[in-house]
Amino acid sequence: MQIDAKDLHFSALGRAVRECADREIVIKNCIGQRYIASGLSGKDIAIYGTPGNALGAYLDGCRIAVHGNAQEATGDTMNGGEIDVYGSAGDATGYAMRGGRIFVLGDVGYRCGIHMKAYKENKPAIVIGGRAGSFLGEYQAGGIIVVLGDSEENKPIIGNFCGTGMHGGEIFLRCDRIPTRLPAQVRAEKLPRLADAEAEALVRQWCALFGKDEKKFLNACYYRLTPDSDNPYRQMYTVN
Repeated sequence: MQIDAKDLHFSALGRAVRECADREIVIKNCIGQRYIASGLSGKDIAIYGTPGNALGAYLDGCRIAVHGNAQEATGDTMNGGEIDVYGSAGDATGYAMRGGRIFVLGDVGYRCGIHMKAYKENKPAIVIGGRAGSFLGEYQAGGIIVVLGDSEENKPIIGNFCGTGMHGGEIFLRCDRIPTRLPAQVRAEKLPRLADAEAEALVRQWCALFGKDEKKFLNACYYRLTPDSDNPYRQMYTVN
């Protein structure tokens, strides 16, 4: 099914997507409609344009491909599925996500991966092709974030306060020098190459998705950020 979203109210678009009997849906001329595919499962959705806030919120198994940029809170509290953004994504991408995958070709805004969490086999992941804004992985409790820094702009791979309040999970940064101003509760380990099986598999998937050369990203220096076992935040949470 194909839906023309031009001049379509977000509630009407959401209803059309939910009630569609087809598995494959193409949305054309998307212009900021929010809550697309919220809580959905079992559909493949291609979006052309710019979806609004909370794209794929509580997503439960759909695959969404955004051929353009995405606004704020993409994948908010998603449970499963995959969101592929062939552009950049706004603030709070992957907010509180607890399963599934988000792959972004370009940059993300502030507070990406805030409150990410994992439980048993549910381990969320975000791979960012460009750079991330400040507060990346704030209060992260689980899952994996990979930032590849493949940007022509001469800017740091991350903004300020990366990992603030982090008490679980991992962040991988493709860079030669340790980022400055990391919070005290974060441990940074230098990796001569990406020698982590899960992170490597995610980067391979990102490369295949966006047509990038694997060697450039796998055979590069990374920093792996994890919470320090002695940090004060860990004592405030139950860790499985």
